Amino acid sequence: MKSEFLTSAASRADWPESALPEIVVVGRSNVGKSSFINAFTNRKNLAYVGNTPGKTRLINFFTIDGCWTLVDVPGYGYAKMSKGQLEKLGKMMDDYFLNRKNIAGVIQLVDGRHEPTADDLDMVSFFREMKYPIIVAATKIDKVPKTKRIAAMKKIAQKLQLPLKSICPVSSVEKTGFDKVEELIGEKLEQYKNKAKEESADQN
Repeated sequence: MKSEFLTSAASRADWPESALPEIVVVGRSNVGKSSFINAFTNRKNLAYVGNTPGKTRLINFFTIDGCWTLVDVPGYGYAKMSKGQLEKLGKMMDDYFLNRKNIAGVIQLVDGRHEPTADDLDMVSFFREMKYPIIVAATKIDKVPKTKRIAAMKKIAQKLQLPLKSICPVSSVEKTGFDKVEELIGEKLEQYKNKAKEESADQN
């Protein structure tokens, strides 16, 4: 997999002019988003890994194999920011999710050790409303005893009201579970292409 940093955007004016389908990685601060992106792309420092949650305050775009774009949006649920900064961040995210035309799907990260938070549930319900295909990656699964992993995944699926097969337990430390994520991304990209073809046929 060849991954390259494309650009960072603070507003719509900075969005890349690209027709490539975008898969967006979403999760609350400290869920291991940067580690997930680095492990998924097999690049040590593609995404910033910091000790302070909430450091990534821009939307970051990475091209993958020249075929699609991985998008890293700021984490939610924790950030030592002023009310004004939080509002600005909220507007930036809303603008992207409501108006970006080439979003092919969302990878929602949840902490595999715990039940999804109220913020996680809100995000998943927003993506459902927007009709974005959702893949759930349960991070830090290496910290869950092997005998308890299936039960933990079932609990997450139940809480998010999603089929168990759309939940991928992953470990950025052990680099496990990413094959399934890649497979599901492939499916979402295929669905996106087919939908785009149908829409273009309808217009002609």
